[in-house]
Amino acid sequence: MKVTQVAICPSEASRNAGRPALTPELLAASGARYSRNNEGLEAILSKIDPAHLEKSVDSIFRMVDYGHQSIADMVPVAMFIDGISIWLAYYIWTLCPTAGGQESSTRYIKISAEGLIAPEHLGIAEEETGEWRALMSGCFDAYQAALEIWDQVAAGNPALMGIPRSLLDDGSDAARKKVMRMRRNYAFDRARYFLPASAATNVMLIMSARGWVNLCQYLLAQPLPEAVRLGESVRAELEIPAPRMIKHARRTDAVAGAIADEFAKLARRARREPLTAGEEGLAVPYLSVMPPEGISDEDFAADLAHHAHRYAPIGSTLPRTSVRFGWSAIGFAEIRDLNRHRTGAKYCPQIPKGFYFAADQMPAADMEKRTRLDGLAAIGRQATAAAARRLAESSPAYIYWTLLGTEFPFEHVTTADKFIYEAELRTGLGAHFRYAKHLRDALALFYERFPSTRGLILEGAAEPE
Repeated sequence: MKVTQVAICPSEASRNAGRPALTPELLAASGARYSRNNEGLEAILSKIDPAHLEKSVDSIFRMVDYGHQSIADMVPVAMFIDGISIWLAYYIWTLCPTAGGQESSTRYIKISAEGLIAPEHLGIAEEETGEWRALMSGCFDAYQAALEIWDQVAAGNPALMGIPRSLLDDGSDAARKKVMRMRRNYAFDRARYFLPASAATNVMLIMSARGWVNLCQYLLAQPLPEAVRLGESVRAELEIPAPRMIKHARRTDAVAGAIADEFAKLARRARREPLTAGEEGLAVPYLSVMPPEGISDEDFAADLAHHAHRYAPIGSTLPRTSVRFGWSAIGFAEIRDLNRHRTGAKYCPQIPKGFYFAADQMPAADMEKRTRLDGLAAIGRQATAAAARRLAESSPAYIYWTLLGTEFPFEHVTTADKFIYEAELRTGLGAHFRYAKHLRDALALFYERFPSTRGLILEGAAEPE
């Protein structure tokens, strides 16, 4: 695990234009002075003594201690985080939904077994290390075997990949490379369900110091050693650009208590709810909509009159409409992507429900390959069952026994305009086949309630990109 804070320096154009360059904390302190100064930026900067920059910052940052945490929102900090588990990356995004950033994608990159996080860093019990290593090794073997199966499927029937015929028939080197990339991604998309949540990934985030402080508080209060270690590393890097925030970036009893209570509820629920072994019939969608009083179906349609693309304007009724939607159980691979949406509140009680492995994507004519895939699924079900058993026993490290195909309940509460944006994005160009299906299922429920919106919502065909 490695965390690196990256500073933002002025561009050459900014220097040539004589624009001011401020440290992150001095930037925030200068912005905060607007609340008590209406003379403009030049007047504020003119009062800063270059020989005593710390004094200028300290006088403002004292107010953070008195509840003015919005000051810390003006302190931009970028960090690159290498070598954490896929699960921990997901957890970070649950805590930082509005951060900018990226994560290494299981849809475009082959993940290596060498990147598996060491069990002692994850909190795997010493007496279970041998069993865990053997299971994870078997899952990586299944991942490699599934990649080969899906590559054979793609080679035998290129039409399944949805690649335009014109591109397949194009003999140019550029077209050939593009087709090879699409074919590789087709296989990655369907084989990734065998990847362990304990496999290593990399994440980049840029957000305010307040966001980093909040992240540290939750990481340091976790019972999982990997999370605590990351919290300590982030805290150490945060001290470089925002030293005055460090006293806030600490473990608190309140956060630790909230995490412990939520996990206790999860374990109790896991003991009551049995694991479903199969992959079919788990992803049952639900949707509830609460429009403003007196609003009709036609009002929703009118809101979409100028909606030519997913970033185009939407009228005022849809943003005032609450939407709660979700699925009884979907794969962790899809949850990671759906969790990244910035708006509203997401709820994912990570109680294993089953194991999905893309068997529904196998052509009916490929019975031999379907049989091979079914054989591989045994280890996915074994890992999912092992995780469910350990959760019922109240072991926090249970999550590191799960795979990307392990299914959990997932719910999102937002507004109708944001729901429509998510549905259009997740069914559009380059969308993953499985979450495209999930969003189409949710859209079908929306159309039942508001039929006039059908055809106005820009539901895509998930074409490959």
